[in-house]
Amino acid sequence: MNADATIRAIPAVTADKSLPSGADDEANSRAAADAERQARYRLVIEQGPRSGSFVYKTLDRETGEVVRQLPSEEVLKLRQSDDYGAGAVINTTV
Repeated sequence: MNADATIRAIPAVTADKSLPSGADDEANSRAAADAERQARYRLVIEQGPRSGSFVYKTLDRETGEVVRQLPSEEVLKLRQSDDYGAGAVINTTV
């Protein structure tokens, strides 16, 4: 180090918030698309055919289409038949 050198304080430089990288842009756009897709659907809970039973439906807000239903239509039809009982979904006798 030079003996004649003096040490001077310099003003601190603060960095602005960094711009998002390409990966951040992709993650943000994916998150926005997911949020938009989820906002498109709504949950509807209806009284089932039997007392105390419920049918859960996910509806598309734009088309009114049932996207998913629990229990399914097939299970609801099985429950309404006279010979339905616990374990009646699978017939193990051939």
